[in-house]
Amino acid sequence: MEKRNDNYELDNLDTQILSILMNNASIPYTEIAKKLIVSGGTIHVRMKKMEELGIIRGSHLIINPQKIGFDITAFLGIYLEKGSQYNNAVEQLKRVKEVVELHYCTGTYSMFAKIICRDTTHLRKVLNEDIQAVKGIQRTETIISLEESIKRQISLT
Repeated sequence: MEKRNDNYELDNLDTQILSILMNNASIPYTEIAKKLIVSGGTIHVRMKKMEELGIIRGSHLIINPQKIGFDITAFLGIYLEKGSQYNNAVEQLKRVKEVVELHYCTGTYSMFAKIICRDTTHLRKVLNEDIQAVKGIQRTETIISLEESIKRQISLT
């Protein structure tokens, strides 16, 4: 269970640790410690504290979807019949493995999703059979991405 402390402020060492790991999440703590001239134990303690506070939510292996045959990235603007159907829609959309991001938002759409599919046939199937079948979704608008030009973490400096 994640502890919350909204008043925690990162100090310079925390920021340096995070910056190094954001560039290379597989770097060993001992190597970070050498770069920052502190002990490996200090890095471990700081990381554990930031995990407990929910600042760090794990580390991830990033796969290039195109290299494994997933060539279509699309964004869906999702209109719900009623806002009260949001939680139910989220639970159903969690079961659609092609949905890789989902946001509750203001503006035109109730929800905004990012989906990744093999090709346009796969995209059509996901839209028609999976997304449109979700109870509470009134309609969707699909925007196909032609190229991802920028993808990055928030900058700490």
